[in-house]
Amino acid sequence: MGIRLPLLAVLVFSIAPIFSPPATAADRLALVIGNARYPDADAPLKEPVNDARSIAEELKRNGFTVEVGENLSGDGMRKALERLYGQIKPGSVALVFFSGFGIQSNRQSFLIPIDAQIWTEADVRRDGLSLEAVLGEIHSRGAGVKIALIDASRRNPFERRFRNFSAGLAPVIAPNGTLVMYSAALSSVIPDNGGDRSLFVQELLKEIRVPGLMAEETLNHTRIGVTRSSGSEQVPWISSSLAEEFAFIPGTKPVAVLPSQQAPNPVPSARPSPPMPKAEAALLPSPEKPATPTLPNNPPSSTQPLLADDPTIKSLSARIADNPDDTGALYRRGQVYASKGAYGLAIKDFDDTIRLNPKDVEAYNNRCWSRAQIGDLQAALRDCNEALRLRPNFVEALDSRGLVNLKSGSTKNAIADFDAALKINPRLTSSLYGRGLAKQRSGAVSEGELDVNNAKAMDPNIVKEFAGYGVR
Repeated sequence: MGIRLPLLAVLVFSIAPIFSPPATAADRLALVIGNARYPDADAPLKEPVNDARSIAEELKRNGFTVEVGENLSGDGMRKALERLYGQIKPGSVALVFFSGFGIQSNRQSFLIPIDAQIWTEADVRRDGLSLEAVLGEIHSRGAGVKIALIDASRRNPFERRFRNFSAGLAPVIAPNGTLVMYSAALSSVIPDNGGDRSLFVQELLKEIRVPGLMAEETLNHTRIGVTRSSGSEQVPWISSSLAEEFAFIPGTKPVAVLPSQQAPNPVPSARPSPPMPKAEAALLPSPEKPATPTLPNNPPSSTQPLLADDPTIKSLSARIADNPDDTGALYRRGQVYASKGAYGLAIKDFDDTIRLNPKDVEAYNNRCWSRAQIGDLQAALRDCNEALRLRPNFVEALDSRGLVNLKSGSTKNAIADFDAALKINPRLTSSLYGRGLAKQRSGAVSEGELDVNNAKAMDPNIVKEFAGYGVR
């Protein structure tokens, strides 16, 4: 169901203008780096490589040409950046994601390669790569919009060697047209979450996958999601000088938000990866009995005009018409259909995605979740099982399978799935609430009530969310 993830991640990118034709792969360039094996650390970091791979996979879906680097030395990082710089043309998309260690020195933030030899603060400036310098070079090559996402707010072994140092990261003096986000407040550090992916990246991926969000909205929703999931222990920092609206998903337009939807929590309700917001009540399965599966080519008539007029669906359908094997467009259109409650159409697009790429674990997970919404629980269970076979301990698929088991009455299996998901991400509200309901149904009323109350305290909308899934 939902995705979630502390570390150094720098994301620098330019996103095609919202009202222009969708950018081509050549227009969107990404360098994704995960550095985990620092000899000076007590043990390799768990999250950077997994974070980098997840980010790279999602960016490819959104039309980026991606270069991935894992455990790069200083020379390797500089060469990778030079390759990126060389591909940038005026108006290009340029994205750099870095997960590893970062250090603040002389009021600048530096990205640290795995072979850095740091014993004094001067060594930071010698071996590290300045975030400001990276942004400045990308700007000088003509990139239109620069966005830096930095998940580096952790105590690292190098800083402990200095007599005086500032923890965390420093503010960035960035060129115009830049959006910068840190995973935590300035000059603050956060503890490791012990999982395979960082809370910051989990929340970022969840929001990137929401159709119709502008870049600033995506990051603001990420900030709210991280803050909420961490119980306000981790509050990301954002700075923007963007003059135009840009979106991760090419060709999408802003989604109008009603005032009643803006407060107190503008983060869309979401459970699968990518998140799929609740549909209208008329399209949701009844709590008393499962809904009859919707035929893929026969959505409820009341939704047909909305689907036909949706600009994102139009854009994606045009891409699919030009290239029926465009898995990225098929997968994305499935997301949009699911977000509008057209689960049959969503399932069909996920079918085609899986046919073209039988190892697409995200598509299996989303098809599992969509099938659960229409009451096709056995098929949903098979999909979740396959997602977990392809990616063991895939927290979103564990969360999805927990919902399937909960809806089918298999409370023991539901508790096991939610337990496993919570071991990976203890702040996964959907699994906490689902486990509470499953415990109550199995007779452990007091234990279940504790889980339910804790989940409601973390997310007051969780009851309504589960009611939308036909679970009360």
